[in-house]
Amino acid sequence: MILKVMTYNIHHGVGTDKQLDLSRIAEVIEKSDADIIGLNEVDKHFSKRSNYEDQIGFLANELHMNKAFSPSVSLKTNASSSSKRQYGNALLSRYPIIYQEVFHFNFISGLVEGRSLLDTSIQINNKPIKVYVTHLSVNPYLYHLQTSYMKQVIHKKSQPVVMMGDWNMRPGSRGWRKIHHTYKDVWYETNYRHGYTFPSHRPRWRLDYIFVNRKMEIIEAEVVKHLPQASDHLPLRAQLRI
Repeated sequence: MILKVMTYNIHHGVGTDKQLDLSRIAEVIEKSDADIIGLNEVDKHFSKRSNYEDQIGFLANELHMNKAFSPSVSLKTNASSSSKRQYGNALLSRYPIIYQEVFHFNFISGLVEGRSLLDTSIQINNKPIKVYVTHLSVNPYLYHLQTSYMKQVIHKKSQPVVMMGDWNMRPGSRGWRKIHHTYKDVWYETNYRHGYTFPSHRPRWRLDYIFVNRKMEIIEAEVVKHLPQASDHLPLRAQLRI
């Protein structure tokens, strides 16, 4: 069976033209024809910058997909509001999401940077696969703690595994080697070109990654260039065989 997955940092729906337009994000996802999409920088009733909208709710309704959300930041609201103000990672899926859990990267007491890992199981033709979505720190020490934790969580899973998100790292770096020792980088395995995803208007860094375990065959990977102005990142899409 062929499975199409994509990772996309949507910059809370604000594009390189400074315009908030979540419909452009929906169009990019729809045109990609991806089955499972990991999203970073997603607002849920967060602030005026996104009109306090439930962005993952909007996208799920617009695209007729199942959804999961992992808040990395949660802010208190006033007593009259029943909605939490949250910001973090999310997942869209054409297939049922049968399990979801959030891991917060709170490794140092008193230091709350606001990073998390979304852990899900998705049922595909009566076969579950594990899908993780995260957005890692730019701080080298916190990044080391986060990648070490992730490697421990996903160590030797028996079922197919997909990990994706904005990893804020360079190919060949220490963090990349730590993960790639066990999991395959879909771009590295299929391409000889650079695979840059940031910034979207003139990409010169590869910050967004999809990793899979040996249970999945990588067919191809591509950087999606439809509507590059929709976000400050370009999405990365891969076709897999499970």
